[in-house]
Amino acid sequence: MHKAVSCVTDRCAVLTRQFNCLPSVARFHLGSGAVCQKSALKHQTADLPEMPPCNFKPEEYKGISKERMMEIRRQNCNPMTMKITYYKRPVFIDQGYMQWLWDVDGRRYLDLFAGVCTVSVGHCHPKVTAAAEKQLRKLWHTTNIYVNSPFHEYCEKLTSHLPDPLKVVYLTNSGSEANDLAMLMARLHTGNFDIITFRGSYHGGSPHTMGLTSNSSYRYPVATSSGCTNTMCPDVFRGPWGGSHCRDSPVQTIRECSCSRGQCAANEKYIEQLKETFATSVPSRIAGLFGEPIQGMGGAVQYPKNYLKEAYKLVRERGGICVADEVQTGFGRTGTHFWGFQGHDVVPDMVTMAKGIGNGFPMGAVVTTPEIAASFVKAFHFNTFGGNPLACAVASSVLDTIREDDTQQNSLRVGTYLMEELAKLRDKYEIVGDVRGKGLQVGVEMVRDKASRDPLSPEAMSGIFEDIKDMGVLIGKGGVYGQTFRIQPPMCITMEDVDFFLAVFNKAILGYMNKE
Repeated sequence: MHKAVSCVTDRCAVLTRQFNCLPSVARFHLGSGAVCQKSALKHQTADLPEMPPCNFKPEEYKGISKERMMEIRRQNCNPMTMKITYYKRPVFIDQGYMQWLWDVDGRRYLDLFAGVCTVSVGHCHPKVTAAAEKQLRKLWHTTNIYVNSPFHEYCEKLTSHLPDPLKVVYLTNSGSEANDLAMLMARLHTGNFDIITFRGSYHGGSPHTMGLTSNSSYRYPVATSSGCTNTMCPDVFRGPWGGSHCRDSPVQTIRECSCSRGQCAANEKYIEQLKETFATSVPSRIAGLFGEPIQGMGGAVQYPKNYLKEAYKLVRERGGICVADEVQTGFGRTGTHFWGFQGHDVVPDMVTMAKGIGNGFPMGAVVTTPEIAASFVKAFHFNTFGGNPLACAVASSVLDTIREDDTQQNSLRVGTYLMEELAKLRDKYEIVGDVRGKGLQVGVEMVRDKASRDPLSPEAMSGIFEDIKDMGVLIGKGGVYGQTFRIQPPMCITMEDVDFFLAVFNKAILGYMNKE
C-alpha cells in the first residue's frame, strides 16, 4: 500500500480551526495551489480541511487551454459529453498518481471515485505501469486466433481466484460487452429467453444490456432487448421493508426492527415479491437472474443477508442460471472477500467483470462453467481486442499488485473506518439518511428528512457535490433519484485520506445547512 509522506509542492495559507464532530482532525490548511483557483473562490476565505501530503511532483501542464478544450468539447464531441461533465465548474484533469489527481493548473485532488470505480490499485501504479511498458516494447496486439503467452497466463491466473466450477474465461473490452455476452450465453445454455434484474440496477449501456438496466436516466425511448423483467430491489433503507440488522455491513439502517436473532422479516417480504414476479411477469422457465452483489450506480444498495441465496435457489428451480455482475464489487473492493458474491455465501453460474480488472485499462471478462461455455460453440463469436496481450499483461500485474500491496485488507480496514465515521455524521445531521456498503464500496444516501426518507433535491445534491470538489475531493453520485453520494476510491487510500474527506464532507453539509 502506498503511503503519503512529505509534500514537495508549494503550500498556501495555513488556517486553523477545530471541528466539534471530528476531534481527529484538528488543523486545516489549503491544498497545493488552491488559493490560485478561481473555481474555488468561495472557499479561499474560509478555513479548509488539511489535505494530506504526498511525495509525487506532477509535470507542468503544457497542453491546450481549458477554453480551447471546452470549445472542442462543444463543437467536435458528441453532445452527451457536455451533459456528463458532472460539475458546473468542470475539472480539467491532467495527471494522476495512486489516490491523487492533478488538474491543468496544478491543483491536487483526492480521488474517491476512481474513474467510476475503475482504478483499483492506484492511478499510474508503478508496478502496473512497468508491466504495461514492458509489454508495449514487445507486442502491442495480436488476435487470440494466434496463441500467445500473456493471454493464456492471465486466463489461468484469473480463474485461480474463482471457486470451482467457474474456470472458463472469455475476455472482452468492457462491462457492457461482458454482460451482453453473458445474456447470450445464458439464453443459449438454458434454451430459455426471459431474464430478471433488480430495479435500480445498472448492467451497461449497449442496446441489449439497456434492457437489463433499470434506471430511467440510462434508458432511451427505443426498442432494447426484450425479455428483461425488473423485479423489486430488496433495498432495506428505501424499500417498503427494512430493519436494523438486515445487511452485511459495518453500518445498519436507522429503521427499527423487531425480528428475533437469525430471522429477517424484510428478507421474507422481498422474496415474496420475487415469487410474485415469477408468477405474473415471466414464463415458467427462465434464462436467468442478473444481480450486482452491491448495486453500484444504484447507490451502493445492499440486500438482506440471505436474499441472494434464496433468490438463486428459486431461479435455478425455474431452469435459469445466476449471473453475478462483479464489474464494481470485484477484485477485493468489498474487503472481506475477493468477490462480492462470496459475501452472500453463494456461487453463481457466471461472473461478469470489468473496471478494476485493468486498473483503468479497457478490459472485461465473463467467467463461467465448462458446461455453460460449451453451449457457446454453436456458432462463431469473435472479439478482435478481447484478450489483447497488452491488456492481459496489465490485468495480470493488477492481480499481482492486489496481493503484494494487500489492497483487499486495506479496503476492509480503511473502508470500515470510513463507514463508521460517516455513521456519526448520519446520526448528527437530518439530511444524511443512510450510510452503507462494504470495504471501499460505500454509499451515503441524502434525504429531506429521516422520517419521510424522501430524496434530497437535485439542486441541493449538486451544491454539496460542487463544494466537496472545490475543497479538493472527487466523489460520485448515484441512486434512482441521484440522491446517493458514491465513494469508491482507488484501494490504496489511507486513514489520513479518510479523515480529510470526513472534514470536507462535514464542512460541505454545514455550508448547505447554513444556506437554508
